[in-house]
Amino acid sequence: MTTHLMIPDCQVKVGTPNCHIHALARLITEHRPDVIVNIGDFWDMESLSSYASLQEQENRRYQEDIDAGNRAMDILNNAIAKIPKYNPQLVFTIGNHEHRIQRAIEKNPIELDGVIGYDDFSLDMWTVYDFQDIAEIDGVAYTHFIANPMSGKPIGGSIDNRLKQAGFSFSTGHQQTYQYGIKSLNNGATIHGLVAGSFYLHDEGYKGPQGNNHWRGVIWKNNVKDGEYDISPMRMTSLLERYGK
Repeated sequence: MTTHLMIPDCQVKVGTPNCHIHALARLITEHRPDVIVNIGDFWDMESLSSYASLQEQENRRYQEDIDAGNRAMDILNNAIAKIPKYNPQLVFTIGNHEHRIQRAIEKNPIELDGVIGYDDFSLDMWTVYDFQDIAEIDGVAYTHFIANPMSGKPIGGSIDNRLKQAGFSFSTGHQQTYQYGIKSLNNGATIHGLVAGSFYLHDEGYKGPQGNNHWRGVIWKNNVKDGEYDISPMRMTSLLERYGK
């Protein structure tokens, strides 16, 4: 049985702090999980946002978005590479924010195909799963979100509803919340559902003054086997208190 560390959405952009990424690197160095899953939306890619107004798009640059995320990712990459005799399974599932690159290419293939792409991300150490692809590890399905097969949109609602709709153990990001639950099946198995979509310090303006008071942190899983595990969520405040400087 193995240990998994899941990193929820970081949404790194120009000007956001990285002290929590440094703290996470120290946690990894101390505890050395067997598997590290970055659930996507690590890069915010606000320069490619289709929701931004013309005023908001002013001065946003693709390369600056890439560089900001790469600097944060290299904090983790460098820390992991320096740990003696440590070779964890590193998995990155593309989120909808990184997928903005592919959508931009599809919209302007002549100008952008071969010019921008996922290769710009500092992910050489990681096994990358494309948007909505599932990385199944020790019986847990990791993906940015579980999609409704009819619409392609995320399944929402309570964790009980998500478990009922999915029918298997899953761990996702995407939504700025923390939801966890289990469901016992008639065959004797138990499936675990997890949604954790926030590991960042900044507030998002679009969520308003009351919308940013959501759970933030990382997820540690012990004894992962056949989709079951012992879960230990670590809040951002606890992480920074123990591993921050």
